[in-house]
Amino acid sequence: MKTWIVLGCVLFMGMMAGCGSTVYVEKSSDVLLSAYQTYNWIQKDTLYRKMELLDNNVKSSGDRQLAMLGYRRVDKDPDLLFDYDVLVEKSRKRRSETVYMQPYFRMFYNPYTRFWGTIYFPAQFVGIQSFPEDVTEGTITLTVVDVKSNKTIWQGWSTDEVNSRNLTAQEVERSIRTILKKFH
Repeated sequence: MKTWIVLGCVLFMGMMAGCGSTVYVEKSSDVLLSAYQTYNWIQKDTLYRKMELLDNNVKSSGDRQLAMLGYRRVDKDPDLLFDYDVLVEKSRKRRSETVYMQPYFRMFYNPYTRFWGTIYFPAQFVGIQSFPEDVTEGTITLTVVDVKSNKTIWQGWSTDEVNSRNLTAQEVERSIRTILKKFH
């Protein structure tokens, strides 16, 4: 019984890990990221109040993830500068779903036994239906710049479907976490 429970937990964890968004990373080949210890965020002018909230969400989420990786944020003379870009846009994707025939019953009369009988016909696979669907996608890009050389040394981005025109704090947290897992 214990092995079935453990096997079920492992399968559940595997399915949940597969639900995450895909992260893409570009890294300078001649840079060793473990040589850096401190960072700061590039200061941006926020034009709207909504952007200020998003700015706070990205930076606080990034600070938590970077602290877990052993980096510390400093205001004076950091080794790295982090910058981010957020893009929310509408796009069309093709969705597919399987189509099944409805199950049904047929009544028949057997003249030899003089009884009514029932035959059950189960649902059967008919095919796959494909259709376009409008979706809203949010992309967060993190860019890391070496302060001394003033060159971009690492960039990671993730695109995921979002539920509204703005990214929620949970969506930002999930994207930043998945991007910074690749920061090594």
